[in-house]
Amino acid sequence: MDGGAPAELRIDRQALTVLEAVLAAAAPEEGCALLLGHRDPWRVRLVWPCLNVWEPSAERGRRFALDPREQLQAQKWARARGQRVLGAAHSHPMSEPVPSALDRSLAFRPTLMLILGQPPGAPRGLACWWLPEQGGPRRLAWRMDD
Repeated sequence: MDGGAPAELRIDRQALTVLEAVLAAAAPEEGCALLLGHRDPWRVRLVWPCLNVWEPSAERGRRFALDPREQLQAQKWARARGQRVLGAAHSHPMSEPVPSALDRSLAFRPTLMLILGQPPGAPRGLACWWLPEQGGPRRLAWRMDD
């Protein structure tokens, strides 16, 4: 395991509720958000909803991009409150919650990535991934905390 990598992720109940609502509301486009919280243990305390600014906009059903200004605002807000940006979340409205090659190539590693996916004919599901500095993504266990 690389240094600093989480063994599991905890997500506050309210953050999980907001995350699922934000990502589902963006459908049929991919939704996206930043995950704010703490390490040791890794815990998502707040979800920072973001706009999907992928261009061309017609591809937003299978691609997403976070606005760099939103990322800076989230980092500043979190730092002022003793938190940090742990990673990002996005949705796959029509596919498995697995990081695509593009998701992996655009991520600033090491990072946490949550994906809400819904393959055709299957229920929606949330998957948590650790993207180490080098190598492939590693699926993480996650649990909701009160």
